[in-house]
Amino acid sequence: MNIIVALLIFTVIVVAHELGHFLLAKKNGVSVPEFSVGMGPRLITVAKTEMGFRVKFLCSQKLMGDNEEWKDVTKYSWKLFPIGGSCAMVGEDEENDSPDSFNSKGVWARFSIVVAGPVFNFIFAFVCSIIIIANSGIDYPQVQMVYSGQPAQAAGIKEGDLIKRINGHKISIGREVDTYVQLHPLTGENVEIKLERNGEEKTISLDPNYKTYLFGFSYTANKTDDTKISAITEGKPFEEAGIKAGDKIVSVNGTAVSNGEELKHVMEENNSEGKEITFEIERDGTTQEYNITPEPYEAKTLGFYAGSDGKGKNAFIVIKYSLIEVKYWIETTVASLGQLITGKISTKELSGPVGIVDTVGSVLDQSTSYGMRVVVLNMLIMSVLLSANLGVMNLLPLPALDGGRLVFILIEAVRGKPVSREKEGYVHFAGFILLMLLMVFVMYNDILRIIH
Repeated sequence: MNIIVALLIFTVIVVAHELGHFLLAKKNGVSVPEFSVGMGPRLITVAKTEMGFRVKFLCSQKLMGDNEEWKDVTKYSWKLFPIGGSCAMVGEDEENDSPDSFNSKGVWARFSIVVAGPVFNFIFAFVCSIIIIANSGIDYPQVQMVYSGQPAQAAGIKEGDLIKRINGHKISIGREVDTYVQLHPLTGENVEIKLERNGEEKTISLDPNYKTYLFGFSYTANKTDDTKISAITEGKPFEEAGIKAGDKIVSVNGTAVSNGEELKHVMEENNSEGKEITFEIERDGTTQEYNITPEPYEAKTLGFYAGSDGKGKNAFIVIKYSLIEVKYWIETTVASLGQLITGKISTKELSGPVGIVDTVGSVLDQSTSYGMRVVVLNMLIMSVLLSANLGVMNLLPLPALDGGRLVFILIEAVRGKPVSREKEGYVHFAGFILLMLLMVFVMYNDILRIIH
């Protein structure tokens, strides 16, 4: 099921891309012999001829080519394998001087046809974003949590603050805070944060250097939860002392604790200098005292979480933030590519179709228990991410991609005559071979990642 859903998402995204090429080709008078959904043998083919609509099942290429009635009309096919789609244009990859061929059209007509594919990916992502935001709300960059003892608290950031800029970089949605830190790792120098509080803007200088002490255990810090340990970190003081997940903390340095909130406050009071602390631990109805010294820990962090699912007040706000959503994914994709080129991201982190299927499957499995509405919204979120990625990737100035074709068209516009179609064809073919090799490498990475 996961594979089918992933393939359907991928197919819709590719068809949206090809639809862009198709509509602009038709608008500019370029003949399109066939527009198809999927790959492999044709299951059903429809064409509007002078004699009316014609439908054929399991139509072969030879039968289609020999049919005089279908010769100069566009055939619409649904193919066996739901993997992508295609828009075949006359004279796209060959010498053809007929007036309805791709290469017979002007520079800007061809430019619009080629660029329409990626643009339609962005349009599709925008439409999906409208549905998502209208149903789940807007990810406002509002501070929801300021972590105790961490840099944000020391700098004076408070819950409810609206983050506007980080080091001059505009923040429009909550996820941009984490993305900014991922793409611009904190160096230890002060971070300038511009925020809005009660309608007034403030600029705060935050020292991201964070020092604390860790015992290596987790618990739920709520008043409604008990003091049971939910997880133990391997190799940390609690594990070395023999304490296990499921054990219950009864007291800390002689102060009794009955719920997660009390445990949180007592830990904050006693864990500031890294001194030995006495824990009274209950297991299977018996208690035992442990004297444990925490392990020093240093990190660079902002120390707050921002994001809120506020409903858009009107359609204009929903549309505005849908555009911001698409812009966010485009900018994130471009920035990630930049880090890949500069070596800040390893090529081992590249993901292809196999990785996409695995990710979609994981999201689907996690969403199922929450009902169909959550499943649909999460699949739409995946569609936005993948469609924006496909649009950006296709605009890269590489042979065999739309961006590579645009380069040749722009060269023609500058020099006043086209590059030899034969030479251009060789370049695109070489680019296609390299892309296939890259796909094999990425697929190998995906499979290794899944196995491990």
